[in-house]
Amino acid sequence: MIYFAYCFFFKGNCIMRKQSFANAIMSCGLLWCAISVSAAVKVERVGGRVGERLRDCLERSVKAADADMYAKAFEGKGEKRWWQTEFWGKWMHGAVPLAAFSNDAALKAKIAASVEIILKAQRADGYLGNYRDDAHLVHWDVWGRKYVMLGLMLQYDATGDRRLLDAARRTCDHLMTEVGPGLRPIHSAGNHRGMAAMSVLEPVMWLYARTKDARYLDFAKYIVGEMDNAEDGPALISKAIAGVDVGSRWPKPQNWWSRSQGRKAYEMMSCYQGLLEYARATGDARALDAVMKSACNIRDTEINAAGSGASFECWYHGRRKQVHPAFDMMETCVTTTWLRLLGSLMDETGDPRWADEFERTFYNAYLASLSEKGDTFSKYCPLIGGRGRGAYQCGLPVNCCIANGPRGFVALLEHMAREENGGVCLDLYVPATFTAEAGGETVRFTVDTDYPRGGRVTVRVDPPREVRFALKLRIPAWEKDGGRYRMEERVWKPGDAVTLDFAMTLRPVEFERHLAFLRGPLVFARDARFGDGNIHASVVPLYGPDGLEDMKPRMVPSPVDTAWPSFFAFTVPLRLGLDLGTKRVQTPRAIGFCDFASAAGDWSAASDCRVWLEYPVDEMDECGNL
Repeated sequence: MIYFAYCFFFKGNCIMRKQSFANAIMSCGLLWCAISVSAAVKVERVGGRVGERLRDCLERSVKAADADMYAKAFEGKGEKRWWQTEFWGKWMHGAVPLAAFSNDAALKAKIAASVEIILKAQRADGYLGNYRDDAHLVHWDVWGRKYVMLGLMLQYDATGDRRLLDAARRTCDHLMTEVGPGLRPIHSAGNHRGMAAMSVLEPVMWLYARTKDARYLDFAKYIVGEMDNAEDGPALISKAIAGVDVGSRWPKPQNWWSRSQGRKAYEMMSCYQGLLEYARATGDARALDAVMKSACNIRDTEINAAGSGASFECWYHGRRKQVHPAFDMMETCVTTTWLRLLGSLMDETGDPRWADEFERTFYNAYLASLSEKGDTFSKYCPLIGGRGRGAYQCGLPVNCCIANGPRGFVALLEHMAREENGGVCLDLYVPATFTAEAGGETVRFTVDTDYPRGGRVTVRVDPPREVRFALKLRIPAWEKDGGRYRMEERVWKPGDAVTLDFAMTLRPVEFERHLAFLRGPLVFARDARFGDGNIHASVVPLYGPDGLEDMKPRMVPSPVDTAWPSFFAFTVPLRLGLDLGTKRVQTPRAIGFCDFASAAGDWSAASDCRVWLEYPVDEMDECGNL
């Protein structure tokens, strides 16, 4: 009896945020209705394992980065191919929100110093990049301008310094003299069928939101039209609405890293992030439909057990291929960008199952990408094998994933909870303290939990006085009767609390004659450091007539301590190997597993882990001889 039991690969109902979208074309069979959402939640403290990992990243990666070096990449104007100008903006997207969260004066000073270098590097005509004049609009030029605009506006939001908004405007204004109606088409300006260049839609929409300048909305509308160019562009809207899988939208090109590669995962999702911003601002139902159908398709056809995907950084129908080794699997840029898109979908739809996806990705693929010291991020993070930092890029001691990595923690801080219809919705269970507006008052919430190690979550509510509002608490899809919110609407008094208890049982799951173990949102892996045999040995199922259900009572985990940092480790009884005695006689023996984020975490040459354990072919059993 072979079947796949992931409750988090779902199709179901979503709730739409804005009334203007209520009559939009429905995607993925989703039901839409209107809610009112804001993100004005201030996280004051994060504790537990997540807090430790966040602090490690802040101190040893974000603060330790040479931000001046990233900024000085803009001083020269002789580039014609590489992407040095993405690093500063990516770093800023981690540094600015984390500086605000931590109130770290040293980090704020480092940010401010790098900003001055950027401002001095902007030309009088507004160009802010490092490409030579005759090479503008090729390869990664516009992509780099995207990131510098995002970085400038993040610091503008944090400080109110108008110079930064003006610099972002001038950058965009100059771009509008190079691409647009009657000029060079933006879909032809860069790599991957123009997706790298057209992802500039996101900062263009940020500019419109901050300035209300109609020129930027007109430019955004032009970019959206170019996104749907099916002849030489990526056809991001029409192919999405037609239901074409993201891994099948374009054939494999002769040159993988080329303009004709239309399945590049990171750049595609970056475009959809901007397209969602556009749909939110304009009520464009077709744009919204394309985003929703693409997100659902990515989830259903590409995202694996650990919550990420891609091979050689491109979509490849990875969900159905996840039990097999793949080259360059699960790029951290893909993982982080998927987290950002999931966070936007959580806010936009109010559907708790996008939060299920977020926490699966965060606790598995994302935390796995952070080194044990917290000083860097892996380039790739496969379900089979080891992981490591990856090569530096563009002649600098950094690569795209190292710069991108901290943005995952920012996504967590931004989407842990949200204000909704005068109340508060808690989506992600992290030991934390945050404030939000509820019932017309500023209310402090304290979450006490060791989730997902344990299943108890206590939320203490401290309003300044008695006040009535609704508190929504997500019930994860893997929990009995989950995939919904529990509503607690009452008059809240200082010190009131509500407690959830989730059943953190071990869940063996099967897929394509392979076995894996889940518990809560965590996926587990064998690790060579347990020293309990070949981690790539086949596993003989223990189930009987009732199939996998018969196996579950025997799969009671025994928690164990590890000699290396791990969040949750255990042993379960398994029969391994191809010995006939293993099947007929041998008593199952204790085999060690740890959470995927901790597996192969030392990044040594000998590090090795495996999520999916393969079943052997058993011809005798199929013939009824045993």
